[in-house]
Amino acid sequence: MHFLSQDLEDYIEQHSEKEPALLAALNKETYQKILLPRMLSGHFQGRVLSMLSKLIRPMTILEIGTYTGYSALCLCEGMQENGSLHTIDIKEELVDFQRKHFDLSPWGSQITQHLGEATTIIPNLEAKFDLVFIDADKENYINYFEMIVPKMNKGGIILSDNVLWSGKVVEEVHPNDVSTKILIEYNKLLRDDPRVETVLLPIRDGLTVSRVL
Repeated sequence: MHFLSQDLEDYIEQHSEKEPALLAALNKETYQKILLPRMLSGHFQGRVLSMLSKLIRPMTILEIGTYTGYSALCLCEGMQENGSLHTIDIKEELVDFQRKHFDLSPWGSQITQHLGEATTIIPNLEAKFDLVFIDADKENYINYFEMIVPKMNKGGIILSDNVLWSGKVVEEVHPNDVSTKILIEYNKLLRDDPRVETVLLPIRDGLTVSRVL
């Protein structure tokens, strides 16, 4: 669902920072070679992620849902010089594609890929995180949040993508639509949980910014 007209979306992109050449190439190759390319963060949201990371200046970043690596590289743009990013995905067929583009960036040696179920991997990560980006299976958003909060540094930021879910969160929910039900519950959790303060931004399909208190 487009919440804004295509003309307005084009205008927003034209008046935001340009997409870096490496990311433009990754964007193009994703659309040429990978299934479901609309899962890519893309130019505008990528610049939002980059700007937030630059404002936060994280030392440690966790991403849940790598896809082709576009958002990871955007988040790295604000990472401190000796920082690290851990990124988790379940799709083995994308690992080499991700790594190719990671290694073309200045941060290749600072990015660690994890292959498997995030609910299994997260408890075994020893780092404390300054910035987390959740963009994976919606059914586990609440589980991810509960696992992540104890691993956050005070003042750390949790970004949650797709929280408007094409507008389904304000429509009548089909009884079998588990993802929408979970997202509605998740959005209420972020609003009410005393461990975080939250603002939901109507960026693309909805992006929540939650600060750990």
